[in-house]
Amino acid sequence: MPSKFSRRTWFGLAGATAAAAALTACDSKTPTGDTAATPSLTPRGPITDPDTALEALKQGNQRFVTAEQMHPGEHPDARVDVAGGQKPFAVLVSCSDSRVPPELLVDQGFGDLFVVRVAGNVIGPSELGSVEYAVDHLHTPLIVTVGHTRCGAVEAAVDSVESGEAPHGAIAEIVKLITPAVHEAQKDPGEDLLDTAVRLNAVQSRDTLLKSTVVADAVAAGKLRVIAAYYSLDNDGKVELL
Repeated sequence: MPSKFSRRTWFGLAGATAAAAALTACDSKTPTGDTAATPSLTPRGPITDPDTALEALKQGNQRFVTAEQMHPGEHPDARVDVAGGQKPFAVLVSCSDSRVPPELLVDQGFGDLFVVRVAGNVIGPSELGSVEYAVDHLHTPLIVTVGHTRCGAVEAAVDSVESGEAPHGAIAEIVKLITPAVHEAQKDPGEDLLDTAVRLNAVQSRDTLLKSTVVADAVAAGKLRVIAAYYSLDNDGKVELL
């Protein structure tokens, strides 16, 4: 990848020993009745600052990587607690791909995440409105745009750029939003075009959100952080910050 991308994983600072331990844990956790996790009964107070929110996602992803999920917020009492209102601590703008379920990747439950899912994790008017609602009305302190390996929507955009033909139907509207990332990715011919475009598309969605007055004002006030991330279907469940 180009050097402009940070290849940090959310848990890369743990070092090689911890990574090896995580792999061992993943291998040893087989889907049997003996290893099924019990939903956490420990209540968690509201998370209102960006750093704490990011740390909660980091810890949740680490639990996912090591197959030690706590399933916070999934206990019946938690469902009752959030019935009257929501206070999500993070917005995740993620692809609709069935292999990339946000709550599972970061081990969160009811009321924790405000999830905006759309093919290609693009930011159109509806997605922007959803995010602005979370920021303006729910005061959510963190936004993460998440791209992933072999995204079909990004692949469609790559095919469209290379062939000069637009896809049929409303898919063309999604491809149109992704196309600038593909053009940018073409500037690095030595890299994997699709993977580079996926990463650039996640960054592009982040940057689009930062152009929103609602989002930018919250960031300027120190109440919000907006970041881009990448999930590889081929690795051990880790999510990288871009």
